[in-house]
Amino acid sequence: MDTYFKKYENAQPPAPVPHSPLREALFQFVATLTIVVGAWYIVWRWGWSLNPDALWFAIPVIAAETAAYIGLVLFLYNIWSCRDTPREDPPHLVSECTDAESAADRPIAVDIFFPTYDEDPELVRLSILDAKACEYPHDIDIQIHVLDDGKREEMAAVAAAEGVNYLTRSSNEGFKAGNLRNAMEVTSGDFIVICDADTRPFPTLLKHTLGYFRDPDVAWVQTPQWFFDLPRGRSLDQVLGKTLGSFGRTLGKGIQRLTGEIVIGRDPFVNDPQMFYDVIQRRRNRKGASFCCGAGSIHRRDAVMEAALKSYGNQVAKDVDQVVGEIDDAEIAGDLGEMVRTQAALEIEMTPYKFHVSEDIYTSIVLHSDPDRNWKSVFHPHVESKMLSPQDLQTWTVQRFKYAGGALDIAFHDNPLVGSKMSFGKKLFYASTFFSNLGCVWNTIFLVAPIIFLFTGIAPVAAYSFDFFNHFLPFIILMEISMMLGTWGVAGFKGKASYLAFFPVGLRALWTVIRGQQIKFPATPKERQEGNFVHLVWPQALMMLLTAVAILWGFYRIFIQGESGALSGLVSNTFWAANNLIILSGTVLAAFWKPQDEDPSSEQADSNPDVRGVEALTS
Repeated sequence: MDTYFKKYENAQPPAPVPHSPLREALFQFVATLTIVVGAWYIVWRWGWSLNPDALWFAIPVIAAETAAYIGLVLFLYNIWSCRDTPREDPPHLVSECTDAESAADRPIAVDIFFPTYDEDPELVRLSILDAKACEYPHDIDIQIHVLDDGKREEMAAVAAAEGVNYLTRSSNEGFKAGNLRNAMEVTSGDFIVICDADTRPFPTLLKHTLGYFRDPDVAWVQTPQWFFDLPRGRSLDQVLGKTLGSFGRTLGKGIQRLTGEIVIGRDPFVNDPQMFYDVIQRRRNRKGASFCCGAGSIHRRDAVMEAALKSYGNQVAKDVDQVVGEIDDAEIAGDLGEMVRTQAALEIEMTPYKFHVSEDIYTSIVLHSDPDRNWKSVFHPHVESKMLSPQDLQTWTVQRFKYAGGALDIAFHDNPLVGSKMSFGKKLFYASTFFSNLGCVWNTIFLVAPIIFLFTGIAPVAAYSFDFFNHFLPFIILMEISMMLGTWGVAGFKGKASYLAFFPVGLRALWTVIRGQQIKFPATPKERQEGNFVHLVWPQALMMLLTAVAILWGFYRIFIQGESGALSGLVSNTFWAANNLIILSGTVLAAFWKPQDEDPSSEQADSNPDVRGVEALTS
């Protein structure tokens, strides 16, 4: 196997950002101002600022602003406060993790699942070796299982050589979800660790997470996903030095003395998930509502199976109600209902994991919606495993399409916000997740709006007047300050840029779901794909071209042709368009990115003493 990531083996994960009550209080104050001033701005925009001569343009823009404001409020609610779940000592016996009187006083049993399809068997071997190194302070029964939907002899040979269980099945029904279900049917561990083929657990994984299950209401624990092979990039003086020699190095260092360090090629696909895990998921602990993200999660088997049984029973009851609901004769309805119930019970499969492209979040919803149990989840803020990141734009696009399409499919067809017994706080968290995946709609409007103005002079507002800026600027400034405070210093610009530039993939996912088509995608490759990826960014490139031409035309129209128009509108939309150009350029340049020789040790993240030195590549 070509271990392109070998040079990153000694990389260390970042430590969780420390919680500061003072910083949190300041954030909540500024966030409250942001919500109030934002509402003032939106109300003013609808009531007093629309361009009456171009409502076809004005209304879509203010509708997009309103949707973005709603998304902002949901996001601010999500990150409002941090209440980390206290971690207790690792349990010794099963009886310490449940309130059931019949619980056995025996050591805990854990199953570690590695679902795989076409990944290199040697890559999976590395994951197996790290799983075998897991430590625990008490007696524990750890069983490692390779779940091979590829049915490969070489994968079976690796499992046999490493002394772990090899599982396969006759069909690939349900894909990963079906693979997990099959494994659950033939295993019996009290807890299940879900990994991807490339998930490399740290020795501390179990001893740092099983203590949460002392609370009998904890259904699963999610740990951060950390991509240890993210490109670190090269400083500007290194880049210029390679092309211009000593003059380039000197020039680069001089520029950086004025601007600060400039790094070229760092994380070109914005794969770093720290914002999602350390900020968004972590803040959901206050409601016990972080959702499962698959790899790096530990599940209580009884909770998953109980949810499966209830889901199965509810589906059978639903099928019966659909058939007999309109029959007036009680005796006929009763007999028919019994027949339908029997038939449905035979045809409907009971599955712990929904056969769905986003089986992880789907399972989270089922458990969080259970009206009879107070199932909750825990986000453990410390990194306990490492995995590989998408290394090319094609893989990145497949992954983002899967995430967006899966979330939108749930939102449109099995929305937990409607008719479920989920608590209101949890519903708001899921609403934030689903709503953010609709952002491709209003982001497209935000990209097109300045182009329309610069080409035509038609504005979505009555005038770019003092009154407009008096409402707009306080809101936008407060929003940026609240974001900086609320994210605790975790860099957010690249994430926001990726969210905006993501619009073509999001629109495709949305259109697929609206048409009722299945979200289909190839398995995410674990090695860099070679080839030309320019075709994947033609929408962004076209938008950049239109934006650049629009800027030039706007200045030509005003200063050369002498068209009458407010200079404030030209300047405002030029800045808006230039911002869009900068944001889109990152995604377009990513299509041309190729790995460079770099020294990962020169720019390491904060060390985690618990895992230092355990990542040496085993050959």
